[in-house]
Amino acid sequence: MTRRITVVTAVHAPSARFLPEAYKSLCEQRLPEGWEWQWLIQEDGDGGEGDGGGGDGRAADGADRDGRAADGGEVRAYVPDDARVSFRRGRAGGPGVARTLALARAEGSYIKVLDADDQLTPGALARDLAALEGRPDIGWATSRALDLLPDGSTAGFPGDPEEGPVERGTVLGHWTAHDFRAQVHPATLFVRRELLLALGGWMALPASEDTGLLLALDAVSRGWFSAEAGLLYRKWEGQVTGRPAHTDPVEREARMTVVAARARALAELGWRYG
Repeated sequence: MTRRITVVTAVHAPSARFLPEAYKSLCEQRLPEGWEWQWLIQEDGDGGEGDGGGGDGRAADGADRDGRAADGGEVRAYVPDDARVSFRRGRAGGPGVARTLALARAEGSYIKVLDADDQLTPGALARDLAALEGRPDIGWATSRALDLLPDGSTAGFPGDPEEGPVERGTVLGHWTAHDFRAQVHPATLFVRRELLLALGGWMALPASEDTGLLLALDAVSRGWFSAEAGLLYRKWEGQVTGRPAHTDPVEREARMTVVAARARALAELGWRYG
């Protein structure tokens, strides 16, 4: 019987042009015999600002499948013609909302995040799968990420953890002690579908929704870190993380407060995966 990994991508009009490169990186993945991937692309409204899927829009889920954006761009034009790829649109709500909506179509036992403007490295899916398939007590996995710069070069970061298990509470502790910066990258997340659903998907925040999910996972389950780079994280002019609104101190403090409160509440309630 074929088993499946569901790759989830939120997209908005400005980042749609990068979808072919993300698709190419998916097609270059080699999975163990009996495994395959499906790719769920969810457009977040009619375009607007965002990063990896955030934006403004008004179309209802499943409506206007041609993906026509309010500014004249067509997201649908960049979606590959592949039976493994499913594309839909939804009302604007940011990348977390778009990804969570896409879960309604997920058929895989594992969910892999891939932002529209990023690329997987060769072997990334197989490494993620191996980390969880052989370890039933591990609920999620992350990997090293490299910045993909506009000139095509890449840049890494010092301080990656060693390859291996990430014990519960480790990510929250590091994040709290290092100005709300986790030692593992939420854009590389690979997670068991039932665990992701039990936590309600991504947080309802205008940004840091993926960090909120990562810290919730860290509160209830052991994770895994792969030291080999699994993601090329694109740096480009249109990404929301490079805009002033993302670092507004009042909103940032509110985001960080609720992210930490959720993680601590989960830890204190005592529910544990596995």
